[in-house]
Amino acid sequence: MKKILFVASECVPFVKTGGLADVVGSLPKAFSKDDYDIRVMIPNYHAIKPEYRDKMETIYYFQMDNRIYVGVKKLEYDGITYYFIDNEQYFSGLVPYYDMFQDLERFAYFSKACLSSLPLIGFRPDIIHCHDWQASLVPVYLNTVFQGDPFFRGIRTIMTIHNLRFQGTWNVGHIRWVSGLPDECFTPGKLVSPYQDTTIPQSEWNCSMLRGGLVYSDYITTVSNTYSWEIQTPNFGDGLDDILKWRHERLWGIINGIDYVEWNPATDKKISTNYSVKDFRTKRGANKKALQAELNLPQEENALMLGLVSRLTDQKGLDLVDGIMDRLCSLNVQLVVLGTGASNYENMFRYYAWKYPGKVSANICYSDALAHKIYSSADAFLVPSAFEPCGLTQLISLRYGAVPIVHETGGLKDTVKPYNPMNNTGTGFSFAGYSPDELLGRVQHALFVYNMEREHWDQMVERGMNEDWSWNNSSKIYMDLYSRM
Repeated sequence: MKKILFVASECVPFVKTGGLADVVGSLPKAFSKDDYDIRVMIPNYHAIKPEYRDKMETIYYFQMDNRIYVGVKKLEYDGITYYFIDNEQYFSGLVPYYDMFQDLERFAYFSKACLSSLPLIGFRPDIIHCHDWQASLVPVYLNTVFQGDPFFRGIRTIMTIHNLRFQGTWNVGHIRWVSGLPDECFTPGKLVSPYQDTTIPQSEWNCSMLRGGLVYSDYITTVSNTYSWEIQTPNFGDGLDDILKWRHERLWGIINGIDYVEWNPATDKKISTNYSVKDFRTKRGANKKALQAELNLPQEENALMLGLVSRLTDQKGLDLVDGIMDRLCSLNVQLVVLGTGASNYENMFRYYAWKYPGKVSANICYSDALAHKIYSSADAFLVPSAFEPCGLTQLISLRYGAVPIVHETGGLKDTVKPYNPMNNTGTGFSFAGYSPDELLGRVQHALFVYNMEREHWDQMVERGMNEDWSWNNSSKIYMDLYSRM
């Protein structure tokens, strides 16, 4: 039996700020329990709901480096064993993340505590699968500080990049202080770029925790094949394209999946009317009417309802949406927005909801129940991201029969097949050039097909709903990778 430990900063259902939590929470369930013992380790945030915290069992506590408290709690949930690294100094806040300066120390502690706890809790993994920069020092510690202990020799590591934009970056002086790593880790080519200007003091060199994980891990994965090639270029590499090109033979692009039990329109208890690919033509419209009534939008069947469920940040292409809003609202469409993020985008959608009350519904909050309703009600979904490592929104919208309108980048390009009216193929609408006019053109095309070629539209919905974007296929690729290691 292969023993795998997932190390990450968040995981559904305990704590979630983005798609990372969905992946860490759902991927371990896709493996056979007879062949794989996959466990998950995350921080014991105070923000975790009492319904989970109250069921945790403290299995060990100790002093790391003879001075820092580490507690390890355990919970068996939904067939998976979860460990929670406990330290009130670092994880007692109401939110998982603070500012980068504090988070660097918190997650350096977390990475080292994860490794330090393993000999004490009786679990020696064959592979430690690390997710994003918050866990990126695990391979670094494992191959430096911990190599003197026979327990750790032979443990392999995978570093998965969910979003390269976030790297855990500061100067060498601060990261050396919070991590306690040896000097060898801070030479150019390790945690420091090989192109670093060495004429300035070393303590001021730019240092990236994620770079360390990419250098010291055995394999690197990211969450779509297209993104794996994009990040080897200066435009998408965010200063790490050099190490990714150097290690390209150990870099795998594996598309994310979604939990097909959680996201199932046939059984979803959070929507008003259940439906499947067999009967969506007659039943799905009831969800649209119910949501229009709930959000005080006119109950117009022929108005193309556009959904947008997203973090409200620059990455998500919201500058394009801002550039077309007045022209968009002149069309027979309705836009339903759900999300939080940058104040300028929150206020932008509030403004347009005030300006076009029958056209725009701005829900500046996080609501899982409302998200399910929007996926089951919207006719089309906007995902115009400037870059998107994988994206889960378009996968859920395909599952629920909402036609995605996407920018051709990263995982969006890999998962949405562009509609071809000549031979009636495709599962959505896509645009290559990152501009407001291109986005508006795809929306206008979608509106035309929706109103004038409804059978083609329904066939496109049917093709999307019939695709399998569960973890069935991607988990097999991970199994291959684990076997190679």
